[in-house]
Amino acid sequence: MAKAKAKVRIGFVGVGGMGQAAHLRNYVNVDECEVVALAEIKPELGKLVAQRFGIARVYKDHKEMLAVEKLDAIVASQMFDRHALLFPELYGKAKFLFSEKPIAVTPKAGKMLADLAAKTGTTHMVGYHKRSDPATMYAKSVIDKWKASGEFGKMKYVRISMPAGDWVANGFTGLLRTAEQIPATPGEVGDNVWHAPKVAGMSDEMARQFIGFVNYYIHQVNLMRHLLGESYEVAYAEETNVMLAVRGASGTAGVIEMTPYQTSTAWEESALIAFEKGYVKLDLPAPLAVNRAGTVEIYKDNGKGTPERVSPTLPWIHAMRQQAINFVKVCQGKMNPLCDAAEAYEDLLVARQFIKVRYGK
Repeated sequence: MAKAKAKVRIGFVGVGGMGQAAHLRNYVNVDECEVVALAEIKPELGKLVAQRFGIARVYKDHKEMLAVEKLDAIVASQMFDRHALLFPELYGKAKFLFSEKPIAVTPKAGKMLADLAAKTGTTHMVGYHKRSDPATMYAKSVIDKWKASGEFGKMKYVRISMPAGDWVANGFTGLLRTAEQIPATPGEVGDNVWHAPKVAGMSDEMARQFIGFVNYYIHQVNLMRHLLGESYEVAYAEETNVMLAVRGASGTAGVIEMTPYQTSTAWEESALIAFEKGYVKLDLPAPLAVNRAGTVEIYKDNGKGTPERVSPTLPWIHAMRQQAINFVKVCQGKMNPLCDAAEAYEDLLVARQFIKVRYGK
């Protein structure tokens, strides 16, 4: 009788809002892994979350957890301005690390973390969940096939539009909360990334714009590279911060629209990937929408027959759940991370380039 494969042993560092809603509730429902412990600096919250999700052991912080537990992987759901201080204490303690986006606040810290992950042999998957949406995965497979075959000509243009809207989509329903205060914790750019951050080489206004861009639109910065299939540079940044234009390494044009309009009870993020003889359209649901994938429309017109317009039916799996499944597969050696620390560092370079093009410095 074949010996059953051991489950991937995961420890959580942080089970606040996103830790519970975006991550923990998905990992505890992946058969190939087991969440064996969690560390939470709010002790009452940690206890409540462990009880709800059936997690055996709770620790006051990551140091206490790592001193006791033998883990295959760590999921660290933290504010991004804490990453540069926290991750050096996690690298090397488990072979695999998952974190939210972005990898850090500044490019300097991003490079430090990417280099340290490589040095310690840690595979760090950064949580750009849009890459794990079944719609994006399907669209990407079509894009790569078209690029390889050349049947529909060259890729000419990628447009991503991201209107601000209801990104939660009731995803925090049932969230466990307590009245506990978060202990004061230093961050990469001060005590609180939102309180007048000081970023080297930037005025206060530039720093505010940079932080906002890195927090909110870094998903689209990352998705642009994923859809292009290559690195790119910022060619133009419109002065009202509604649009930036990019140029791929091969010369493909791209545009990111940053809230050209706003919705109150909807989420209308989309992408158009245009080839000479067809296109792929991608519509993505709100980040915390549950059991709902995005949608894909494929238009083919290569002049060799009747043009076709196809919209595949995709499984009832949301991006955050598929992302958890994908990370477990990474831990099992079944796939590479959809975005690692080195690539996540590139996102911060693009963000800094946006500010430079926008403000001239």
